[in-house]
Amino acid sequence: MTDNHPELSGYEPHDDDRPLRGKHFTTILRVVVVLGLIALVVPGVLTTMRVASDTASNACVTAVDQYYPSAVDFDARFDFAGPGGFGWQCYAIDLNERETFVTPLGIIPSAPRPLAPATRT
Repeated sequence: MTDNHPELSGYEPHDDDRPLRGKHFTTILRVVVVLGLIALVVPGVLTTMRVASDTASNACVTAVDQYYPSAVDFDARFDFAGPGGFGWQCYAIDLNERETFVTPLGIIPSAPRPLAPATRT
């Protein structure tokens, strides 16, 4: 076994004060990486928004049919400070185009839970 370790001597084979890659190549590589990240993230965000919107609409139409059967339309929208707090809100719209708050659907909307049948005493 020898005591010769060139990697510990401080000598680098490319030690000529020149970077391994040029500025143009580094810039192009950074742009490609950023575009790749955008191409990976944006479709996921758009798909998540679309699924949440569809789920909120389906949950809202069910809640409006259950609580306000005389309503002619519904509106499910994301509110930052709505009557139900932060998240998706469900509104019933009557014949005079007045909106009535029905129920909060939450940040991640889900199907409404069925009401338990009323019990008589």
